[in-house]
Amino acid sequence: MFELVFLGTSASAPSVHRGLSAALVIAQEHRFLIDCGEGTQRQILRSGLGFRRLDKILLTHGHLDHILGLGGLASTLGHWEALEALNIYGGASALARVHRLMEVVFGSGNIPQAGISLNPIEVGALFEGKGFTLSAFSVPHRGAGCFGFTFEEETRSPFDNAKAEALGIPAGPERRELVAGRPVTLSNGRTVQPDEVLGEPQKGAKLCFVGDVSRTGPLHKAVAGADLLAIEATYLETDRDMAKSHGHITARAAARLAQKAGVKQLALHHISRRYHPQAVLAEAQSVFPATVVAGDLDLFQVRRGKPVEKTNATQRRGGAGGSRWERRPMQRKDAEAQ
Repeated sequence: MFELVFLGTSASAPSVHRGLSAALVIAQEHRFLIDCGEGTQRQILRSGLGFRRLDKILLTHGHLDHILGLGGLASTLGHWEALEALNIYGGASALARVHRLMEVVFGSGNIPQAGISLNPIEVGALFEGKGFTLSAFSVPHRGAGCFGFTFEEETRSPFDNAKAEALGIPAGPERRELVAGRPVTLSNGRTVQPDEVLGEPQKGAKLCFVGDVSRTGPLHKAVAGADLLAIEATYLETDRDMAKSHGHITARAAARLAQKAGVKQLALHHISRRYHPQAVLAEAQSVFPATVVAGDLDLFQVRRGKPVEKTNATQRRGGAGGSRWERRPMQRKDAEAQ
């Protein structure tokens, strides 16, 4: 399962209801902060998730509204949270800006001693956890070095207990070997192959996150079949020319991408103050009904073979991994309450 918490969903400047761009993905014991707009620290505190294990930061690109919160966050983590290392991943231009910002915080030449590691992103696998991978894909925006991110569980075949019982396979190490894809020899001398007791392969959960983007054409393959696609919706179709000139897309364009790529659920973020969220939602849902406009502290849970569920981060109980929280299924007409 993946959990996506939106910490800031406003475009370019904060509003009364929305902070600047930031999101947190929780995958098993790992936490990945995506972008870090100004005010992200406070949003993390408001969410109740805290700073624990917050040692990996992914940058979609280097524009200031997506990175200015890094200085304060790094200072807090370094001075108060006893974090041994902070790994920041981004394109070359983004990391160059972050390097200058970290020098302001920690002093020239002191970045390595502060435990800060700046890691260039390349398209492809970026991180591998137990049963899931994180990969980066190129995103067209203003300038080079812009990325989106895919969190995907490995495909697995469920164990069929009924078949195992019929074959006389005892509970224990033999079954574990078969689940791992290795044949076993029983006490009666019979060799059992994994495909004799495993069901059809089941695709794992897939979560795709895209920040600012100027056109959607290059993204279809990367986000294909995603259980949840989070992507910007800075403009409406009435301002399509303005969107193009500023390197952004409209809510309708995001919805068309979701529709054509076979996405199951669409969550729009990076919302401009010029529009009411209901107008953004209506435009997108006219093309792709399974759309919501994400708000600050909204939490989305993405599970293998199940509908995406939405709640609020403050309703989450017990922190990351194996906790219990209130949840409700996604609704097609889930208008944002302001």
